[in-house]
Amino acid sequence: MIHRRARGLSIHLFESLQMLQEALPSAHGMAEGLGRVVLTRDRFARSWGLGDRKTPTAHTPALVLLDGDEDVDANIAPFKSTRSGDIPAILTLRSRLPFSPPNFTEISPSYEVSIGNVLPPSLDEADAGEVAGTSNLLPVSWQRLKHDESLLDSELLPDIVVLVDALQLTSQPGKLVEAISVLKRRFPGALLWAPGIGGPDNLAVLTWFGVDLFDMARSRQASAAGVLLSIGGPRHIVDSMNESCDMKSQLAQWTQAIAETRSALQQGTLRALADKQSLNSPKLVEHLRRHDSLVSEMQGILASHVNRNRVFNCFSHSTQSDPLITEWEDYICNDYRSPKNLDEVLILLPCSAKKPYRLSKSHGRFIRAIGTSACHEVIVTSPLGLVPRDLEEVWPAAHYDVPVTGDWSRDEILRIEKMITALLENHSYKRIINHSGMDLSFVDIEVIDTRQGQSAGAYEVLQRLGEAVKSAVSDFSLARRRGEQINIDNFSSVARKHMNNDHWLEGVKVRGKPPRWKIEDKGTQLAQWSIDRGGFALSKPVVKLLAKHNSLPEVHIKTDISWKGDIFHQIVESFDSSIKAGQDLLVMQNGEVIGLARAFAPAWEWSGTPGRLAKSHQRL
Repeated sequence: MIHRRARGLSIHLFESLQMLQEALPSAHGMAEGLGRVVLTRDRFARSWGLGDRKTPTAHTPALVLLDGDEDVDANIAPFKSTRSGDIPAILTLRSRLPFSPPNFTEISPSYEVSIGNVLPPSLDEADAGEVAGTSNLLPVSWQRLKHDESLLDSELLPDIVVLVDALQLTSQPGKLVEAISVLKRRFPGALLWAPGIGGPDNLAVLTWFGVDLFDMARSRQASAAGVLLSIGGPRHIVDSMNESCDMKSQLAQWTQAIAETRSALQQGTLRALADKQSLNSPKLVEHLRRHDSLVSEMQGILASHVNRNRVFNCFSHSTQSDPLITEWEDYICNDYRSPKNLDEVLILLPCSAKKPYRLSKSHGRFIRAIGTSACHEVIVTSPLGLVPRDLEEVWPAAHYDVPVTGDWSRDEILRIEKMITALLENHSYKRIINHSGMDLSFVDIEVIDTRQGQSAGAYEVLQRLGEAVKSAVSDFSLARRRGEQINIDNFSSVARKHMNNDHWLEGVKVRGKPPRWKIEDKGTQLAQWSIDRGGFALSKPVVKLLAKHNSLPEVHIKTDISWKGDIFHQIVESFDSSIKAGQDLLVMQNGEVIGLARAFAPAWEWSGTPGRLAKSHQRL
């Protein structure tokens, strides 16, 4: 589905705002009060560089100083806020460093706005009457999201959004994460501040949700109560350690938490840190689960390709609900199809710690015992459930890390059973050779158990595996695939997973040496397999072929633009709502393909995030 003049706020909760998906045009320019650029991103979490985009002077996540706070380094606390005692109150936010373009010489910008009347979020249908002000500093409450149609104004491009009733929303089931996700998608170019709820103990979780700015209100309360708000949560100080709960000690906890969160975001491990930190309170676990559920329902949030060194850590039970796993399960159950003529005999194998599996010692033994390419090999694993051999090199199958105990939880067993059932329904397997050790009593086709309760790598077990495969090859007259055909089958599976289709691979030849195989058509190189991204490095000659078959998402740039560099939102006319970070895109203009780009940002950011959204890859 193509966004014509980008659609922001995809929100099923607020019926009055549903039409925004059809009405919101693309932002034609950003308010230039606050210079900012996204430096790193992971789903809704982003690290912003503030000031000159080439040499930022501050970064997020960061603090906002409140009245009465002690002085803090401006790189950690780049803003200061005051709130008047008027009714309705006036909120002021001032920068502490020169953030305003074009010169970045004076300390600016400075914002002032009326908060309006903020009613408790439990009064869903109430209208506050006195509407909050609208400026580059945009205060938003739960009621305003429900009742203020001015939020749909396409010219509304705030620098900073303030969720003014965030503290009240934390006690309303599901409302905090829903409000944050709505604001992120509606105002992708704005920083988000959720006053009063942040602390060193939940910084990573809230950053994961999409919050950028925090304050020390909870730390001040903790200090007044004689408690230290630490990274692990509020606790009493230890006299024998000469600890203090003064604001200097509270700030030290903040500094450490900010450093850890920025580092995790940069390294791609923020989800693991947020997962660990959520255990600080049952409320955080609840918020994280609700967030996972929301993201699972959205398009254009997850990444398509990642760097080969990226690891998806699956160390806790809560990882089972991660949207990345939900998406993989949905694909295997509903859209995955095995390579052509490979759905008569299914071999189920256990996973390995080394990825891709075929490079491990255990799978080397399995492959030698199997001795043929005529059967469909599928790996049984947690938390992904099933990984076909033909998809073992893609994200996240080639990147996850999970502790191996030999025991399966009930949730893991149910996921695997569901996926095996779907795999059988979508194919025509006549026999399963089960070397995984899983109980397959629920299937209604012939099963050969080669493990029989023994280790998968035992000599006699491998012998049984080889004999079972030889028997199946003979019984069903299965034909061995040539090496080139195996590569083509694997590449076609990857194309069906990460592109719209595999039509562009029809009739190609695979040449070269592993692992950087070259895909050619009549001697012309169309692509090369990239082990660095678990995908294709596409060449210029394939661009029109990809456009002909609609094999990639599209981004349409404005007709009066001479495309010379990368893709920025100012030149975008429309874009596909399914765009994922790392994905290749067809660049279109006047209905014609003019090149390829590789997305840095997922679809939800494309309607207004400053900075580069996609890198120019090929230009015709």
